Amino acid sequence: MLTIYSDDHHLHHGAAELIDGTFKPCFEMPSRADMVLARAKAVDLGPIAAPREFGLDPVRRVHSEGFVRFLQNAWSDWTALGRSHDMLPMTWPVRRLRDVEPDTIDGKLGYYSFDAGAPITAGTWKAITASANVALTGQAELAKGARGVFSLCRPPGHHAAADYIGGYCYLNNAAIAAQAMLDQGASRVAILDVDYHHGNGTQDIFYDRGDVLFTSIHGDPRFEYPYFLGFADEKGVGVGDGFNFNYPLAAGSDWSVWSLALAAACRQIAAYGADALVVSLGVDTFKEDPISQFKLDSPDYTRMGEIIGRLGLQTLFVMEGGYAVEEIGINAINVLQGFDSTQR
Repeated sequence: MLTIYSDDHHLHHGAAELIDGTFKPCFEMPSRADMVLARAKAVDLGPIAAPREFGLDPVRRVHSEGFVRFLQNAWSDWTALGRSHDMLPMTWPVRRLRDVEPDTIDGKLGYYSFDAGAPITAGTWKAITASANVALTGQAELAKGARGVFSLCRPPGHHAAADYIGGYCYLNNAAIAAQAMLDQGASRVAILDVDYHHGNGTQDIFYDRGDVLFTSIHGDPRFEYPYFLGFADEKGVGVGDGFNFNYPLAAGSDWSVWSLALAAACRQIAAYGADALVVSLGVDTFKEDPISQFKLDSPDYTRMGEIIGRLGLQTLFVMEGGYAVEEIGINAINVLQGFDSTQR
């Protein structure tokens, strides 16, 4: 399997996030992608290629113009005030506050964020646009006929909506790639999000559309981040009604439980008749992940890849979460090897 990867992800390395009521070193760090890349090389997964440059037009097909402009200018606006530390919001426009974009960078930062888990640094813009290009290059390879491609994106993207950042995510790589598939002739695209945390941003982007089916298996939002989206009764709105399927599971769920949700999601994907599949590949479902509560083991990821492969769809794997750094490479590559085994 071809892997798309950019070293530019190292330019984004946040110092701290607000979690458990205190500032802690970011769990989302450059070593995550480094470990996955090292494992891909160690098992000879396949060739590794650098991304092409696609510009911002494909990004703007998913994200609002104001949001893209905010991200592009955020660091220069911040440093113009004499600040050199990472950017984190201090206020958010919650219920009964006005939905008006402020003029100041502090206001904009709150306006375009939903948590304090996505610090913006001096290198964030270059890193996140490179990550989007990694996803778009993977999509372009599928368009040329590849059966499966792995876009080793970092930073991840599935918590980013059309106009807000959060959960370590800035640009929604999976959504950008899915939209590019549609723009280049696909009639229907399915997204399968297997990250422990619900892909709230991806759901939000496509919730009122019927040309993208969104399926997600994740920790029940009654007890798990991001809390305010990901419930089973969320089916879509308007023409999107019936094209959104969430499978929230209890803490402690292992493969025997998780695999039933995967089978249900795959049935929906098969019935949908998609032209292609995007997998938001989070491996924070691992039993030793420090910020998650599922109990999947490394061999389970091979089984996961085999089941996805049996759908018979051209598939783009887009890297999302996974924070047990020593195992992240093993688990992510196990999925891809499982997928590849069904293609022989």
